[in-house]
Amino acid sequence: MNKTLHILNGDSTAIIFSKAKIQGTTIVWREMLCEGSLHKDVGSDEFWKKRYTFFEEEIGVTRLEYYDNTIKELIKIEDISNYNEVVLWFEYDLFCQINLMALCTYLLKHFRKNINYYLVCTGHEKGRPNLQTLSDYSLEEYQTLYKEKIKLSRNNLLFAEQSWQLYVENNKEALKEFDFDHCSKFKYLQQVMQQHLQRFPKKNGLNQIENKILEIINSGISNRNAIVKELLLWQKRETVYGFGDLQYLLYLKKQRNYYLVKDELITLNSKGKELVK
Repeated sequence: MNKTLHILNGDSTAIIFSKAKIQGTTIVWREMLCEGSLHKDVGSDEFWKKRYTFFEEEIGVTRLEYYDNTIKELIKIEDISNYNEVVLWFEYDLFCQINLMALCTYLLKHFRKNINYYLVCTGHEKGRPNLQTLSDYSLEEYQTLYKEKIKLSRNNLLFAEQSWQLYVENNKEALKEFDFDHCSKFKYLQQVMQQHLQRFPKKNGLNQIENKILEIINSGISNRNAIVKELLLWQKRETVYGFGDLQYLLYLKKQRNYYLVKDELITLNSKGKELVK
């Protein structure tokens, strides 16, 4: 009888998964490696140091909170000798795919030949018009997703590790030149890397998201929550970032040199107006 470890992409998936009656132990990946300082050696002291510093300084999560919610959960992956099957549950967007690459790199450090590794990755679904997230599936459909999981070889994990290292290096030309479609098991990597390239500065010094924020404010939307809502709608229509409120609030915070806040209403200052001309 298989003893299975399921590594889930977040707490919202974990809630659904717990009701889906799929046998096995679960670990929840609580990170957002699409933002903040990174280190290639996933799970190393230097890696965790960079991450808890980012969460503490940028988000206000204390080191103890980060340890309890993230590190304490993920270090369980370092000893998977009791399992003969590991299943990764992730989605098509940039947020998830970056985490997935890091997870594969982490698993590779503790790779065991007697364990079978699998991937469930939602996205394109025949008969459905939009890209699908794990929350788009019913409890019964989770059983089907599990049955149709894709087996990952050690070479597949090595490819993910190579992709992760390129992402951490963040060299624009190297990212453009690399064939992220080379491994068919990770069919959304090329798409998300093309999206990531939009986060490099454009001619005016701002990236796609930063320019969109100024565009939204310039259109007359001045409430912080309304700006984030508009960004989420734009994301759903035109991008595959897969970000939540938190990521967009961070971007809005970084743009404070380009707007004024009065009575909680946000308007562009002269520098911001100049950039949206």
